[in-house]
Amino acid sequence: MSELITADLVDLDLSAETKNAAARSLAERMTAAGRVTDLEGFLADVAAREAQMPTGLDGGIGIPHCRSAHVTEPTLAFGRAAQGIDFGAPDGPADLVFLIAAPAGADDDHLTILSSLARRLMDPAFTSALRAAADPARAAALIRGDAPPTAPEEPARGASAREASAPETSAREAEATPAPFRIVAVTSCPTGIAHTYMAAESLEAAARTAGVSLSVETQGSAGFERLDPSVIAAADAVIWAHDVDVREKARFGGKPLVDVGVKAGINRPGELIAEARRKAARGESVGVPGDGGPEPGADGSGSARFGVRLRTYLMSGVSYMVPFVAAGGLLIALSFAIGGYEIAGARSVAEHFVWGEADSWAALLNQIGGAAFGFLVPVLAGYIAYGMADRPALVPGFVGGAIALTIDAGFLGGLAAGLLAGAVVMAIQRVKVHPTLRGIMPVLVIPLISSAVVGFLMFVVVGKPIASLQKALTDGLGGLSGSNAVILGMVLGLMMCFDMGGPLNKVAYAFAVGGLADPTTGSLKVMAAVMAAGMVPPLAMALATTVRARLFTRTERENGRAAWVLGASFISEGAIPFAAADPLRVIPSVMAGGAVTGALSMAFGCTLRAPHGGIFVIPLIGGPFLYLVAIAAGTAVATALVVVLKGTRRTPRTPATAADTSKVAAAA
Repeated sequence: MSELITADLVDLDLSAETKNAAARSLAERMTAAGRVTDLEGFLADVAAREAQMPTGLDGGIGIPHCRSAHVTEPTLAFGRAAQGIDFGAPDGPADLVFLIAAPAGADDDHLTILSSLARRLMDPAFTSALRAAADPARAAALIRGDAPPTAPEEPARGASAREASAPETSAREAEATPAPFRIVAVTSCPTGIAHTYMAAESLEAAARTAGVSLSVETQGSAGFERLDPSVIAAADAVIWAHDVDVREKARFGGKPLVDVGVKAGINRPGELIAEARRKAARGESVGVPGDGGPEPGADGSGSARFGVRLRTYLMSGVSYMVPFVAAGGLLIALSFAIGGYEIAGARSVAEHFVWGEADSWAALLNQIGGAAFGFLVPVLAGYIAYGMADRPALVPGFVGGAIALTIDAGFLGGLAAGLLAGAVVMAIQRVKVHPTLRGIMPVLVIPLISSAVVGFLMFVVVGKPIASLQKALTDGLGGLSGSNAVILGMVLGLMMCFDMGGPLNKVAYAFAVGGLADPTTGSLKVMAAVMAAGMVPPLAMALATTVRARLFTRTERENGRAAWVLGASFISEGAIPFAAADPLRVIPSVMAGGAVTGALSMAFGCTLRAPHGGIFVIPLIGGPFLYLVAIAAGTAVATALVVVLKGTRRTPRTPATAADTSKVAAAA
């Protein structure tokens, strides 16, 4: 295994003016070193990660990072930019830029190295040494940890020396010294590579300054080592700095809780510690699922509103379902491309498979894809329940989802089963039990009782009405024609383009994918309309930055070039940077374009059996020419509106601040 960083991966005179240009310059070094196999594919992955949240940190640091299938081994490239590059940090441009590339299946050892770097970035001596490094080899050695950031200091004289030789504190003095305030914290971020460990280091440094005892559990990509239960039990307060769900929340029940995003843990750790102390002083005791108390946010902090919590639960289920959708759907689509639609009726390949027959291979792909699709509803239900009540809810969630398939309740049944399972488990967890029974509750009692209750409700109470509703919707989709189909296409187009990867987008997408499990002509039209509309926002922004470049900043023009690839690949998130910077002009424009595309796709009768792929699955689309016409028309409408709205402004354009960008992107 090669070293994480070498001198060839260091540029001490990085001349890029934008974050995209900086990423490209450093990625080119990775490509030249054989660490990246596809430069453009890797940069698209970096851009998609950057669209989720700015990667600039206080102190002049930019740390773009991603996991990518185009990376051969964990790699880090470093650039020092004297002029500074805007990575969205609240305190201004970054002069130290670290590009972290992890393979899709990076091993734990190298992820540990990456987390170590993230922690060291919080050390002023380390960053000062990097700013002073005179040659690439020295910088690479500093980053690898092969060279100390500063020379060892001489022992202090005078008062410091006397302090060093002072006798130990007497037993009486130790008894008189009050115990320090104790905090336990959890940090996590979507990729689990950088911000997770930076937040941990920042909190630990602030705790040392404040004289507080703090223990951190980092729930990163390399897994996590649980805090000792005795440490949690002895804690006076809890801090969660996270952008993904905290695992095994019930361990922290009954403690004062500060619940914030991971960037808050990096940027204002002192405030979080002070807030934790204030809550403890007031005697607040905010519970978490499983402790019998209210959920986080019940006191007004965090996700206090039911609607926000419900969205989080549903998004948890959808996010786990999407990989099954992509794998199963594309396998099925490939089988149709090889053997035609009639291949769906082929007998089992376990009984009949001829190595030299294309139809046998098509049937194999179809049946593997069908097996993957068979997990959609159970996975959706299971992980909705998991989002509500953690691991004990997985069993009743999966059981309820499987029952939804059995009674033909479909996608709607999966939603109901997941919510029921989560609610039942949360109710059981609120029951006070004898301490001797607590050990068997999550592995025996809760799965047993909750599965029985959810099974009864799905089979006898709510399952049949939901199945009837699902059948009515399926029959309605199958018979859609004329103006009804056009209206549905418009609505789906508006939903896909409103938040570009957010909750409404995911609801429309999940609705379309649910119809692929038992496809009809109507459900295939819906899938086509949804994918076409989802391609419009990034394509429109890419076209707008090309035809009217003067209306956009240099950074937006860079983003526009990446948006061509993202839009063509059906990655709606490629338009988020534009919507974040100018939401009142961009969002209505792309919604109008998406509505036009969805309506035209339905009016043209275009169909699609693949759940993803963008232009790369055009050969699998029914009516491909008209489908492209619909996408082009919607893109043109959105582009024209954006150009007109931006061109008629009375005041010069001022780029959105990093804080504004982060807020709007998070809302989207």
